[in-house]
Amino acid sequence: MSLLDQRKLIKSIHPFDLLGEKDLDNLMGKIDIAYYTKDTLLISKNLPSIAFYIIIKGSVTEYIDDEIHNVYSSGDSFDADALIYEKTEGKFLVEEDLICYEIKKEDFLDLMQDKRVQGYFLQDFVSRHQNLKYHDTQSELTPFLMARVRDIYLHEACMVNEDSSILDSLKMQSKLKAKVIIVKKDDNYEIVTDTDLKEKVLLSGLDVNENISKISTSGIISIDVNDFLFNALLIMTHNEIKRLVVTDEDKIIGVLEQLDLLSYFANHSHLIAVQIDKAQSVEDLKDIQEDLNNVIRILKTKGVKTRYITKLVSSLNIKIYKKLFSMVMPEELKDECCLVVLGSEGRGEQIIKTDQDNALIIKDGLDVELFKEPMLKLNSYLLDLGFPVCPGNVMVSNEFWRRDVSGYKTLIKTLANSMDESKLQTLSIILDAKAAAGNEALLEDVMNYLHTNFHSRDDVLAHMAKAVLSFETPLSLFSSFVTEKTHNNKLDIKKGGIFALVHGIRTLSLQYEVSVTNTVERIKELNNKGVIDKNFATELIESFDTLIAIRLDAQSNDRDENYVNPVNLEKNQRDLLKDSFKIVNKFKKFTSFHFHLNMVV
Repeated sequence: MSLLDQRKLIKSIHPFDLLGEKDLDNLMGKIDIAYYTKDTLLISKNLPSIAFYIIIKGSVTEYIDDEIHNVYSSGDSFDADALIYEKTEGKFLVEEDLICYEIKKEDFLDLMQDKRVQGYFLQDFVSRHQNLKYHDTQSELTPFLMARVRDIYLHEACMVNEDSSILDSLKMQSKLKAKVIIVKKDDNYEIVTDTDLKEKVLLSGLDVNENISKISTSGIISIDVNDFLFNALLIMTHNEIKRLVVTDEDKIIGVLEQLDLLSYFANHSHLIAVQIDKAQSVEDLKDIQEDLNNVIRILKTKGVKTRYITKLVSSLNIKIYKKLFSMVMPEELKDECCLVVLGSEGRGEQIIKTDQDNALIIKDGLDVELFKEPMLKLNSYLLDLGFPVCPGNVMVSNEFWRRDVSGYKTLIKTLANSMDESKLQTLSIILDAKAAAGNEALLEDVMNYLHTNFHSRDDVLAHMAKAVLSFETPLSLFSSFVTEKTHNNKLDIKKGGIFALVHGIRTLSLQYEVSVTNTVERIKELNNKGVIDKNFATELIESFDTLIAIRLDAQSNDRDENYVNPVNLEKNQRDLLKDSFKIVNKFKKFTSFHFHLNMVV
């Protein structure tokens, strides 16, 4: 290997790529090349480590308690922990004749004085995982750090006085199509959200003629119009909010919505959400599709986390569903039904357009046939917009997925007493239901009934959870990828990883009555309920994010959208994927133990 190739290999390994040229030159002068024959013991409890190893050729197996823990091959490195902590629980044995670079212990520890190197090697699994992902994308964000709030579209603020009635305030909010009501109270401002209206008016029975100040809350979070958009994104993320009040010299001038902010980061010339609102026909919506694809591509290249991209795409698709619903449904029927999306759309995890998964819930007492023609038209419009037909026919065009509330309750009651896997698959579909248009209360009624009927049904839940083990994780005992020859030596990232996490978390959520549908939000709720601890929850979230990010790349570059060729991935991505599959296996073991799957026939 030439000196240039040696340098290239070292620079490909994070965090050595962060070193300056002078530091890298110094490091290259201290690296030795070593050769070890098969079965050579390099490190063990009784054999202290003497170097940090970077493999050129061959492989090394790490054993813990005589079980294979990891296998390192060309381009891999090990074992910093043995040098830093001067001990190891593992045994590192040469599996195939080894040619490697060695950074001697004292040189490696000197290198650890560099804060960047030290910060990486002293991190735990989650931090290191996040560090690698950040490293892959951070350099691409720079052009977007200079944009300011004044550069983006702002929604008109709905401003009312404290003595305005709740009813008058709602009328103004409706007229302005505002998401929140801002109440001027003395010299300060307070806010009224949809949650305030639901809990303090609808559920508490407060008279709508009362002053709006009775339900407003203090603590408006705002940003100056001249501040950076990136700061707006940070504020929204930190406070877990979807909008910011925008001020100019302490005067409120508008509201910044999260959807518009993410759209701006994706494409300066197109505010997709606004275009959808203005669309008058299916043809208008067709014109938006290429812009939406650009949103996905550009957001990905700018380093935005994939789970935020999926939320954005799903939110925009919901807006498309609402627009189509308004086009096809007669006015007198719009509040008599609820259009719901299912599958990845319902979970808010769709990226590139997946199969149509939708259903209609109809108010009891109405003729279900009244809704047939509008739903057939909706289905055809979605096809025109590029939403493929669902192979399982889970669509509003299928009468099975057009029922009244009682019809869905009857179906759920049947499923709640079933051990049949195909019927439980239908239940899984319903669990991901999210309202897209119409009367959301109908879906709430159905889902409340579902959770009530599954209370303490651990026998059915176990049969449902068993599907987590349906597909093997494509990672061998030696921590190498298991690919499929029938798919050109690729691996199925959906069956091999994503499905187990999505379905397992979904089943746990049913057991513990978690109502949210998004997988990441479900994980957080399960952590809040003490079902899984915080560290495991974070591992699951990071691993899920990695899997859908790599899947997005596959969908962008290959029609075989669920299949990934590990050879085509960068080393950092391969490492992230291996780590993620290990967490998938850990989760499968957790699920098997939790539901006693060894006893399920």
